[in-house]
Amino acid sequence: MESAKLEEYLKTAVTLAKSAGQMIRNALLSERVFDTKSSPVDLVTETDKAVEEFIIGGLRSAYPEHKFIGEESYKEESKPTWTDEPTWIIDPVDGTTNFVHGFPYVAVSIGLTIDRVPCLGVIYNAPQDIMYSAIRGHGAFANGVPISVSNRTRPIDSMILTAIGSAREPA
Repeated sequence: MESAKLEEYLKTAVTLAKSAGQMIRNALLSERVFDTKSSPVDLVTETDKAVEEFIIGGLRSAYPEHKFIGEESYKEESKPTWTDEPTWIIDPVDGTTNFVHGFPYVAVSIGLTIDRVPCLGVIYNAPQDIMYSAIRGHGAFANGVPISVSNRTRPIDSMILTAIGSAREPA
């Protein structure tokens, strides 16, 4: 894939993420009603659905030949076939539990795979206005400034974070 085309895709994803981020910021100002999906801690809100619709609509308008996999529109019984075609993968409100509780660590996550290989990604923390972006082989950036992993090699010198996830098995 030529670099100029990937830059165009990234620019589109960044523009959509910023607009979607404004939707999230606006929703944080009001009460956030939620429902559950696969477990009592797997939450979904109307904002999740609206933001995903907005992003997929914008991408589909720009790239009608591309495929789309969205967290909220994904259904196990009709799951999309992941092919070598350009496929956008969207988590519209990454951190829905944080969002529901007004905790400002919420992001719009948009990625693109081509030939099933991740090619670019955008993660926009809207409450904090931090836009992370990367194109495969061209580095990663936070608000346009290059970022990288640390050179720490020992776990004791590192910060390690984890999440329990949404699967819950009865005790």
